[in-house]
Amino acid sequence: MNDVGNMDDLPRNRQGRALVGDPRNDVHLIISQLHLAFLKFHNHVVNWLREQGVPSSEVFNEARRLVRWHYQWIVVHEFLPLSVGEVLVDDILTNGLRYYPYDGNPFIPVEFADAAYRFGHSQIRSLYTLNDSGAKGNVFPDCAGTCPVLHDRVIDWSYFFEIPGEKKPQASKKIDNSLAHSLIDLPESVVGKTELPEQHSLAYRDLERGLALDLPSGETISRAMGVEPLTLEEVGLSKLGYQGETPLFYYILKEAEVRYEGEHLGEVGGRIVAEVLLALLDSDTTSYRNIDTEWVPTLPGAREGDFTIADLLQFARTA
Repeated sequence: MNDVGNMDDLPRNRQGRALVGDPRNDVHLIISQLHLAFLKFHNHVVNWLREQGVPSSEVFNEARRLVRWHYQWIVVHEFLPLSVGEVLVDDILTNGLRYYPYDGNPFIPVEFADAAYRFGHSQIRSLYTLNDSGAKGNVFPDCAGTCPVLHDRVIDWSYFFEIPGEKKPQASKKIDNSLAHSLIDLPESVVGKTELPEQHSLAYRDLERGLALDLPSGETISRAMGVEPLTLEEVGLSKLGYQGETPLFYYILKEAEVRYEGEHLGEVGGRIVAEVLLALLDSDTTSYRNIDTEWVPTLPGAREGDFTIADLLQFARTA
């Protein structure tokens, strides 16, 4: 992947404004190791199916189905409840979508891609322990990717997920309006040479991207959803001299912080994230929610009929 050399290299909208916020060489150590875990998961599913006596001619297609369905289950039953709250997930699963009518033509809304789904930026810790060897690092530059992974920096997933019988994992930061320093001062190897010092800040890049795309304010979407908007005091920008309604990315972080103590997204941010992911899943004619609505995980896990990311990592023999 190429470095972002300068602002002229960045993608732009129809008005010619640069769409900053997506460094092109940010394949991260932790993400690449997670990709590797999924590859190993697939290969162990293949071996498991062979042990179950599945004919060789059917193994690949069956492995593909099981890998996808178990991952989809994790998204619906673990990731979303943790990210947006069980109440909201249950409401959508029971009563259906309210605001994302894909009508057979699914898409990624800009409100999702360039605001709501960036909530994870605020959850990144300042420092991570990677494994039992004591290797530590912040996300940039210590854990930057696009390079070979040394043996002493291989991820021990028990430091990141709750693996039965293992140590307590490192918790992510609660959702709020602050980002780790390593994200506020991104290295040149990530953002390239910039015209402004502020362009080294991921927060700046997230906010500028929303402005470039003319995203509606958080208050505008909140009113459209029938949700009581945050007050000026809850948003907290007026005391800094900011006038006007709140950029959607910032609003979503503050909504989670002031109304749910940062434990998960609020009604606006959570609704955007959950409806898009569930709609994309339901628009897939091969997903378990379309093929077999009564399906439950069949691979071995800690609890029968359930499957978590910890189960996946253990099954893949990476934890």
